[in-house]
Amino acid sequence: MPMPRQLTGDYDHIVVGAGTAGCILANRLSADPNTRVLILEAGGNDNWIWFHIPVGYLFAIGNPRSDWMFRTEAEPGLNGRSLAYPRGKVIGGCSAINAMISMRGQAADYDHWRQLGLSGWSYSDVLPVFRRLEDHFLGESEHHGAGGGWRIEAPRLSWAVLDAVGDAAEQMGIRRIPDFNTGDNEGISYFHVNQKRGRRWSSARGFLKPALNRSNLRLETQVLVDRLIIEKGRAVGVRFQQNGETIEARTKGEVILSAGSIGSVQVLQRSGIGPADWLSELGIDVVIDKPGVGRNLQDHLQQRAIYKVSGVKTLNETYYSLLRRGLMGLDYAFRRRGPLTMAPSQLGIFTRSDPRRDRANIQFHVQPLSLDKFGDPLHRFPAITVSACNLRPTSRGTVRIRSAGIDEAPSIAPNYLATEDDRQVAADAIRVTRRLMKQSALAPYQPEEYLPGPSVGDDDAALAKAAGDIGTTIFHPVGTAKMGTADDPMAVVDERLRFYGIDRLRIADASIMPTITSGNTNTPTAMIAEKAAMMILEDGR
Repeated sequence: MPMPRQLTGDYDHIVVGAGTAGCILANRLSADPNTRVLILEAGGNDNWIWFHIPVGYLFAIGNPRSDWMFRTEAEPGLNGRSLAYPRGKVIGGCSAINAMISMRGQAADYDHWRQLGLSGWSYSDVLPVFRRLEDHFLGESEHHGAGGGWRIEAPRLSWAVLDAVGDAAEQMGIRRIPDFNTGDNEGISYFHVNQKRGRRWSSARGFLKPALNRSNLRLETQVLVDRLIIEKGRAVGVRFQQNGETIEARTKGEVILSAGSIGSVQVLQRSGIGPADWLSELGIDVVIDKPGVGRNLQDHLQQRAIYKVSGVKTLNETYYSLLRRGLMGLDYAFRRRGPLTMAPSQLGIFTRSDPRRDRANIQFHVQPLSLDKFGDPLHRFPAITVSACNLRPTSRGTVRIRSAGIDEAPSIAPNYLATEDDRQVAADAIRVTRRLMKQSALAPYQPEEYLPGPSVGDDDAALAKAAGDIGTTIFHPVGTAKMGTADDPMAVVDERLRFYGIDRLRIADASIMPTITSGNTNTPTAMIAEKAAMMILEDGR
């Protein structure tokens, strides 16, 4: 077997993955011209137009150009179904193909991390980090920042039917709030989005591209990282494949994994780092037995209820009118407005599945459209989707490589609806949805339940089964290399994101979350990267 070629260059840091987190790390770590940074990305550049037009997620998700095309195992909780599991494969990662919703979660999420013994991660600790990231359309305030690379704007169109759903929620006693990102997101509002003047604003646009003119930052794309190079208990580099060639890159500083909750785990396990029994089954030499690598997978499962409506416009019938499609294109081309600027979900509602819950535990994503599943065409009848997800599931899943081969997709088993509590929340969420759609504010539009369907009864067992039939991922996998204290046998990194047992190795992506945040996870991932960069620079002084 030929020796790997050595990549030229003397690097202070190697960042694996130019996704949401990696782009921020590359920007911050290369700000010092005396610090040389190498960043490696499996995908390509974002020079396709649909990476920039907001509605382009319809073409990017499920496309091997930009999506890893993973699938889950057949899920018992989903009545044996396997789900597509999109992950971004392009600079910007998931921020280049996701729903663009900027959502921090709840202050209590981060205060819980602090209660687990993780100093520096309470909401008061991370709020300045969120603010430092941001360029918020409302300007600088106690809650938001201005001038950062993480651009946040209000949606650029409205739908009467979504306004009516908001009115219906208010009739149920849910309050209206102007902003979900002030620490308590319980209420009704329109989602703020990562866009700039009607264009998607990914982590690559906001952080990586402004830094690429620095001579001390090197980006390599179309790279598959095989494994870490570990010598004497220290990470000294990575081995990767590019254009059919095996290459090694070495660093005198740190290797930082930011390949996400799936990708970072794959690299670790191929490197002999993970649960010893899993690795031994595959004939992989165990470098360090780390049982938490690939466990603790958490994800938000959404129940996509669909309601037919009448007497009001939805995207379904707009899309199938050639005239209206032409007008949509013109509206976007000349004003950067209209449906082409749409995030898939616009109206949000955070509430409790049961009044006895201590805080909001379900999130509604309300969409002026419907389809059977992602990748399918829109329905030809006017309808809306009222999708509810459990914000803090108690089920835990796994990510495991199937072999030592670099090209084989991993086994992803989210283990949805595995606990009694998750099944109860799912059943209660469907009940809340049905109550919402029966409010008088929606009566003019005659909502008719299409999914899960009026034949589904109202008892817990029937509703939990229906949740398994209509449930799907909302693309928020976290927790597979969790942050924890030294006495936690499942902890993978410490509170400064340093790997337990291997020097000069950190992880900085969604995989380090000990528990999932209460909302969309992309903005918390960006915060983790920003905080990681601050800690790396502090520790290097």
